[in-house]
Amino acid sequence: MRILLIGYGAMNQRVARLAEEKGHEIIGVIEPEHNKATPYTHYNHIADAQDKADVAIDFSNPNLLLPLLDEEFKLPLVIATTGEKEAIVKKLEELASHMPVFFSANMSYGIHALTKILEAAVPLLQDFDIELTEAHHNKKVDAPSGTLIKLYDVIKEARENITPVYNRHERNEKRTKDEIGIHAIRGGTIVGEHDILFAGIDETITISHKAQSKDIFANGAINAGEKLAKLPNGYYTFDNL
Repeated sequence: MRILLIGYGAMNQRVARLAEEKGHEIIGVIEPEHNKATPYTHYNHIADAQDKADVAIDFSNPNLLLPLLDEEFKLPLVIATTGEKEAIVKKLEELASHMPVFFSANMSYGIHALTKILEAAVPLLQDFDIELTEAHHNKKVDAPSGTLIKLYDVIKEARENITPVYNRHERNEKRTKDEIGIHAIRGGTIVGEHDILFAGIDETITISHKAQSKDIFANGAINAGEKLAKLPNGYYTFDNL
């Protein structure tokens, strides 16, 4: 598979290493003008590389990605940028009519499986309080994580009239039944940990996912690209890939 990388930060550097170990070829990189220090051919536009690539894999940011998506091109896309999710998804749904596109806020298949477990657990545990906690390294700038927001969205679909609560230190009242507590921890080199606590009367259930290496996200994107390159036009997620 011939891969165009959109962005060449820490994640796509992992994608490049792991893809080449699997026998794939990195044909080039799209990066801002001020950051061309890569071992690969530099491109400014997807269209410039579309005839040389089988798929593009994106781990970048909305400032780089969204202008590219407005250009004229045709190439299967694996998109992992999480900022400005609504704008990105809207644009990908438009592009899906003439190319296969894949989007996930988290490229770990284990996280996808976690959402499916959560879909089954929430209806079974309607009387349990729910608290969500995520932990990441000390360089992560956004909180809560996009993955925790995704888990909250799953709960919102399965339980009516819930309210996210982020800062209990600002409140002077007891917990209400409709609250979903959301907590973010930052420190050290934690790759990513997500816990869903169901707290009932005299019993608790915790569902956890702990990433032990960022390679799981890079491999998830490569695996998605391998499948996507063979699929018809359409909008894909882990649900239908």
